[in-house]
Amino acid sequence: MKRTGSGGKNSRRNGSSSGRKRRMTSRSPVRFVVCVKNKGYPVSLELGKLYRSLPDRNAEQHRMRRVVDDSGEDYLYPSNWFIELRLPPAAKRALSSVSV
Repeated sequence: MKRTGSGGKNSRRNGSSSGRKRRMTSRSPVRFVVCVKNKGYPVSLELGKLYRSLPDRNAEQHRMRRVVDDSGEDYLYPSNWFIELRLPPAAKRALSSVSV
């Protein structure tokens, strides 16, 4: 798998956040995904775990998905490693209020 320019040679993840935690705003659609594949990243991604996903059009054009990990940082992973969930509004609100 090709690493992104921000992922170092010994980096454990594909992409890197900008060094600051992104905030979910009311304008950003809240997306939740379930990890179904984690080849080479078993410590970073847990199979069957629910993650927040941030919209990133550039990443999507490259079949990547920006996922927020347990530390609150976001990284790029292949899109086919996740299944996006369609949740009822009440579930989205409840999950969005949970801090990392």
